Amino acid sequence: MDNVFIYIFFALFSVLNPLGAIPIFIALTDGDSKQSRSRTSLWTAINVIIILIISFFVGEYALQFFGISIDSLRIAGGIVIMSSGFALLSGGFSKNRGIKKEVQNDAQNRSDIALSPLAIPMLAGPGSISLMIASYQDYSDSVDRIMICLAVLAIGVTIFLILRSAQYLARALGASGIVAISRIMGFIVLAIGIQYIINSVVNIVKSINF
Repeated sequence: MDNVFIYIFFALFSVLNPLGAIPIFIALTDGDSKQSRSRTSLWTAINVIIILIISFFVGEYALQFFGISIDSLRIAGGIVIMSSGFALLSGGFSKNRGIKKEVQNDAQNRSDIALSPLAIPMLAGPGSISLMIASYQDYSDSVDRIMICLAVLAIGVTIFLILRSAQYLARALGASGIVAISRIMGFIVLAIGIQYIINSVVNIVKSINF
């Protein structure tokens, strides 16, 4: 049980990479009051939790509706996760997550940025969504699924605390510190994506009757 919680928590933390979102969060909330930034941090975390929980419980039925196998999802998700990992390693995280300059400028002119672009696609992107859908298939025990939901809640709390402290963390870590952490996360994310693809290929090969 504890292993499931720890694995899902750190897998989500690596894929979501809330530390890498600090510079963009600061840019999008530039000029906001402390209370406004706290509110945006809270709603961003809540939106991420809702998105991940819905993906976890409803994603399987969406796959069945479209006739997509879980191994196909794992391969597609692995590719997306690998792409995010490469982006983190190469420093192209913002571009990879779809946060273009035009989107950033538009977001600064809107009153609520917690859902888009912060929760989607900045944090809860295709990689984390596919991870949650695959986890529902991998862990059928009810206790394990409860642990996964608790891990999602823990990630939400972590996102809130990180974004709420974004100004302080940016000063403490500096640009080079955030980049270094993002590169480490990128390596872990890349490994997760590769492992997803390997597991799916192994399952497909085992299912073939020679």
